[in-house]
Order: sequence, then C-alpha cells, then structure tokens
Amino acid sequence: MDGLTVSNLRTILKTGETTSQIRNDKINAEAVGNPNEYVKSFSQTLKDAVNNVNDLQVKSNVEMEKLATGQTKNISEVMIASEKASIAFKLLMQVRNKVIAAYQDVMRMQV
Repeated sequence: MDGLTVSNLRTILKTGETTSQIRNDKINAEAVGNPNEYVKSFSQTLKDAVNNVNDLQVKSNVEMEKLATGQTKNISEVMIASEKASIAFKLLMQVRNKVIAAYQDVMRMQV
C-alpha cells in the first residue's frame, strides 16, 4: 500500500507518522503475530470518515453560535473551524463521487 490512501490518512493525521513509518509498523506487527491491528473494512473506514466530518460540522456550528452570541471574539478560530469542516465535507463528497463512479463502472462491465 504505497502513497496516501483514505484508510491511512486518519492514522497519519493522528500520529504524525509518514506512510513509510506506518508501513514499517504494519510489517513489525505482522512479525509479532498481530496482523489484524491495522485491518479495517472499507465500510468501517467510510463510517469513521462520515462521523469525523459530522464532528467537524458540529464543532463549526458551535463556534459560530458562540461568535454570534458574543461568548467568543476570536474570529480566526471560528473561521478555521468553518474551513476545516468545509474542506472535510468537500473531500468526503469527492470520495463519494469516486465510489459511485467505480460502482457504475463495475455495473457496466459485461460478463
């Protein structure tokens, strides 16, 4: 698994490791006898991504409400939270579009 994928993006963001470090960790885990440590189904990865995007949207809404009610005056934090939510949502929509396109390609295949 070379390069940046949806399945290892979360691990990279969480740990700050590079893809080669993650690959080495997987190899070491397999050598120890625990190969299922990093294995996650595609549907679970997709559910996690949707939940993360939802959490970012909720956080953005809370920050906007705090700004509107005067509880916070730090506009930059509100804008950063809003942009994070926006970028995450756009990424999720692109992943969804690619999955749908792949599904349609499979359905068009002749047997």
